[in-house]
Amino acid sequence: MSYNTQNFKIELKKVEEWLSKEYSQVHTGRATPMVLDSVSVISYGSRMPLKNVAGVTIEDPKTLRIAPWDKNQIKDIENAINEANLGLSIVSDSDGVRVIFPMLTTENRTKLVKVLKEKLEEARISARQERQVEMEKITDLPEDDAKRAKEDIQKCVDETNNNLEAIFTKKETEIMN
Repeated sequence: MSYNTQNFKIELKKVEEWLSKEYSQVHTGRATPMVLDSVSVISYGSRMPLKNVAGVTIEDPKTLRIAPWDKNQIKDIENAINEANLGLSIVSDSDGVRVIFPMLTTENRTKLVKVLKEKLEEARISARQERQVEMEKITDLPEDDAKRAKEDIQKCVDETNNNLEAIFTKKETEIMN
C-alpha cells in the first residue's frame, strides 16, 4: 500500500500562495493597487475593503488614484490608508484620493528585504509544521512503506522550500532594483 501525498501537496501549495500574497502587499516604490488590499474603510457603519467602496487605478508609475463611488467617503478613505500605516503619501481633492509611493532609499530597501526574510521564515516554519503532521499520519504503515512515504514527504518539502526561495529572490530583486 503506497502513501498518497496529494493532500499534503495541496497544503504546501497554500503556504506558497500565502507567501506570494504577503509579498504582493509589500510596496516596492512602484504603484500597485495590491498594496491597498489590506485597507478597510468604515462605510455606512461597517468596515469594508477599499475595493468595495472605490475604484483604484494606476495614474503613473508612482501614483495610484482612488475614486470613491460616494464622494462623501473621501475623508474616510484617507483615514483608512493612514491607519494602515503603509508608508505612503496621501493627497485628497474633490474627486478622490491620490496615493503617492515614495522613492525607496537604500536603508528602506534593506529594511524591506529583512521583512521579506521574516515572511520567508514564517512560510518555511509552516511547511515544516505540515511535514510534522504528515509524519505523524504514517506511523501505522509498515516499515518499508513508511520509509518511502517519509522520502516522498521530504521531497515535497524540499520542492516547496525551493519554490519559496524563488518567490523571495524574485521579490528581493524587485525591491533592490
